[in-house]
Amino acid sequence: MSLFKRNKHKRFNKFIDTIKWYDNTDDTMIWRFPRYQARIKNGAQLTVRENQVAVLVNEGQFADVYREGCYELTTNEMPILARLKGWECDFSSSFKVDIYFVNTQQFLNLRWGTVNPVMISDSEFGPVRLCAYGSFCFHVAPNPINFVRKVVKMEGSITDFSISEQLRNFAIDNFTKYLVESKIAVLDLAVNLNEFSNELTLALNDRFLEYGIELTRFLIESISLPEAVEQALYKRADSGGVGNMATYRQKQFTGQLKDLTSGTLKNGHLTNVIKELGTDSTMVKPMKQRVTKSQFGLAARDKTDPGQPNSFAETNFLQGESSYMAPYKMYYAIVGGVQQGPFPMGQLQQMVQWGQLTPNTLVWTKGMVSWSKASSVSTLSKLFGAVPPPL
Repeated sequence: MSLFKRNKHKRFNKFIDTIKWYDNTDDTMIWRFPRYQARIKNGAQLTVRENQVAVLVNEGQFADVYREGCYELTTNEMPILARLKGWECDFSSSFKVDIYFVNTQQFLNLRWGTVNPVMISDSEFGPVRLCAYGSFCFHVAPNPINFVRKVVKMEGSITDFSISEQLRNFAIDNFTKYLVESKIAVLDLAVNLNEFSNELTLALNDRFLEYGIELTRFLIESISLPEAVEQALYKRADSGGVGNMATYRQKQFTGQLKDLTSGTLKNGHLTNVIKELGTDSTMVKPMKQRVTKSQFGLAARDKTDPGQPNSFAETNFLQGESSYMAPYKMYYAIVGGVQQGPFPMGQLQQMVQWGQLTPNTLVWTKGMVSWSKASSVSTLSKLFGAVPPPL
């Protein structure tokens, strides 16, 4: 027998007497003990640490489950496996079995996003296509067998990436189904994302339990609506025809408005507030009046020359307002070979973070002659510099 064959024979025929999992990553969901072709010694020591569960699998059949503690793998400690294998009480030989360790800690902020727009029927706008993005938090159920059954292929490798992709696709599919079934109005969804997220978490929990995991939070962070629908919503908000939208936007900036009127907000933050408020003149005009009188300490204007600003600070404020009153640019993008959008800048920044928008992604907006790479568009190229490089 050659040296290579002797080493291979020795390696595959040794007995395993210690089984444990040292997880230094904190983000690994499941780990298969690397037994190879070696046999497990009768009476081997199994150590299950905090936030771990160990599962024995015999030729595709689930056997005993072990929670935190130390165990001696004998017939008394493996009643289900002993029954599956037909062992007698005095069995003392080595054996083969697959052992999976499952991480039961809570996993936070697993990202999700609709690759293709979701079509919903709105009573007012008719068929509407929208994209949604967010995150969800979960932990594996106390009995991890369903989770192992769903994510593990008994043959082949296990990777965190493949499991994350499975869970992400599962989350998107269930979100899409619930969104269509709920028949929620586009306006209600746009102004009540947090409330809808809470209802969605409760509604999807049972579906996630079928996957072997308990859902603790399912968050919709943003949605992207067709440009025509967004313009219609904001026009109604400006005219006071949509009370909910106006109330929502007003509450969103209440803290900033208080800072402006009390003089605690720095001058450099003024343009950011106006940019967020956009073209909502019903909110901007009263704010401007309060700012020019309290933030800058301005007296009443001279009746003889009412059109001139009273100070350099007010001049900058008015110029900032006029520049940010222009409508936002919305960009279309080719994602996965399909034209999607239009997306606002905030949405595009999230897409960069999730890898859906790259410097080579083709984009287009009104005023552009043709589709161009995102990196060649000045307003988009800066988004890529704000994303940290991969580890």
